[in-house]
Amino acid sequence: MKKFLFISICLVLILLVGPIITGCSSESTAKLQVVTSTSLMEYIVKQVGGERVEVINLVPPNQHPGNFDIKPGDVQNLSKASLFLLHGWPGEGYADKLISSANNPELKVVKASVDGNWMIPSIQLAATAKVTSILSDIDNKNTSAYQKAGEAYNKTIQSTETNVKDRLSRARVSSIKIIASTRQADFLQWAGFQVLGTFASPQALTPQAVKSLVDKGKAEGVTLVVNNLQDGQDAGRAIAEDLEANNLNLSNFPGGFENTETWEKAIGYNVDILINALTE
Repeated sequence: MKKFLFISICLVLILLVGPIITGCSSESTAKLQVVTSTSLMEYIVKQVGGERVEVINLVPPNQHPGNFDIKPGDVQNLSKASLFLLHGWPGEGYADKLISSANNPELKVVKASVDGNWMIPSIQLAATAKVTSILSDIDNKNTSAYQKAGEAYNKTIQSTETNVKDRLSRARVSSIKIIASTRQADFLQWAGFQVLGTFASPQALTPQAVKSLVDKGKAEGVTLVVNNLQDGQDAGRAIAEDLEANNLNLSNFPGGFENTETWEKAIGYNVDILINALTE
């Protein structure tokens, strides 16, 4: 009798606990495993995907994608992923080798190609729409949730743009003349500054190129020189010193600076740097 009672209790526990264990396992494995090439892509995937995705990013946010070196852990992460999201930039030349090394026949590789600087709100909106569409196509049972989350993030982008544009307008940046990295020029023009000259990279700043930019800067009254953090800080310092102008570094990726892990914080911090430079 006791033996029968013991067996009965065990069976009841199995029936009660089994579905819970199965449910937990099913919930964890149901997440879409995504690898992204940059923190720009990573952040949008997290906003749109929420708890339905698990995201691992490759390139550190303070590093230029073209300087990225594959690590064994990257291969392992991609070997277990369902989706690899790239920008389609020339600097992502490492991707083919990484995909081949991962040897994952189930992996879907998608280039979420959206032209322009993703720090600009209108480009961030376009990128969000692209990522939303990609996630919906691959995980169509959650399409409605992805679209709803995408719409919510769109409102955040638009609200952030309104706030940032108001701050820039009050700072009267439209009269400020700048020389900048080509990778920051579009953002600065969107912000309202006058970009009178650009330089592509630190390596491109030959003595002749520096002289040409300095001559133009002196003739036009340039007061700011803006570098791209991911290309190496202070690339234009020599130009700024010759012009007696402020030398600044802006980031093109969330997380490039400390406490800027979101797109909203990253664009806000860039604007802080610019406005603070005008009051120095």
